[in-house]
Amino acid sequence: MIAALWFRAPARARLHALRELYRRFFGENTPDARGRRLLAEWLSPAQFAQFEQYRYFDVIGCDTGKRYRIHYGTAANVHEIDDAGIATMGWCFVPSGFLVPGDVMLAQKIALETDERQALALANRFPPATHSEHFYRRPF
Repeated sequence: MIAALWFRAPARARLHALRELYRRFFGENTPDARGRRLLAEWLSPAQFAQFEQYRYFDVIGCDTGKRYRIHYGTAANVHEIDDAGIATMGWCFVPSGFLVPGDVMLAQKIALETDERQALALANRFPPATHSEHFYRRPF
């Protein structure tokens, strides 16, 4: 009986270690995790810190110099903000195809920073959200 427990304990430990390795590997290599990593590589240090703390980051439009806040998400997640950081207009524009939030946000950032007028010409406008900022706090 004791011998059976002796041989089973290391097998359980190995199995537990293997499960943990599997969980970590696949948790860090999901499409969503890869999208967030790619987005993080393109963010400035200030944008990255802002994104880590609030799940959004601000960009400056290349044509008008207006500030836009890109929230974590895939649609209706871009807001034009004033100097006080209050949303004045919402913009909805996304790349075609099924993309994870990190990839969509990166495309939105690049579009606003390199061709703001064209991006907004394609975008749908909507009034700024009157609900809580917690709407945008999606866990990842």
